[in-house]
Amino acid sequence: MEKGIRTQMERGLSAGSTVVDIRVTLVDGKAHSVDSSDAAFQAAGALALREAAAAGAVSLLEPVDDVAVSVPDEFVGAVMGDLSGRRGRVLGTEPDEATDERTVIRAEVPASELLRYAVDLRSITSGTASFTRTFIRYEPMPQHLATSRGPADS
Repeated sequence: MEKGIRTQMERGLSAGSTVVDIRVTLVDGKAHSVDSSDAAFQAAGALALREAAAAGAVSLLEPVDDVAVSVPDEFVGAVMGDLSGRRGRVLGTEPDEATDERTVIRAEVPASELLRYAVDLRSITSGTASFTRTFIRYEPMPQHLATSRGPADS
């Protein structure tokens, strides 16, 4: 049963993403000499996990990055608006230590929203801004986005 559950966890459930952070407790089971086999117990374990996921609350997690954008002061508002539009949480701003005419914007943004960020940031700031990003944690994906994802999007 454990092997079937672990295999199903690797395959994923509804969105095709691997399953993490679960605990499984086997509460009952029987073995019959005629119809019990290793494959039958593996299949039973996988089916039990799928049924439990359908009946319970399953969250699809997405990676979130810490983003620091160094931008000329004249583009601060446009960049902050763009980060907010990417489901980002702007944490604050501070003067750039390298120069007086720039500001560093700090934000937490889902990694999936940053796929084309370098190109978009260059467009917004006429090529004058730069940014760094670092993974910080996983967070539950909003339900309306999680339901629209399919196995090919994982």
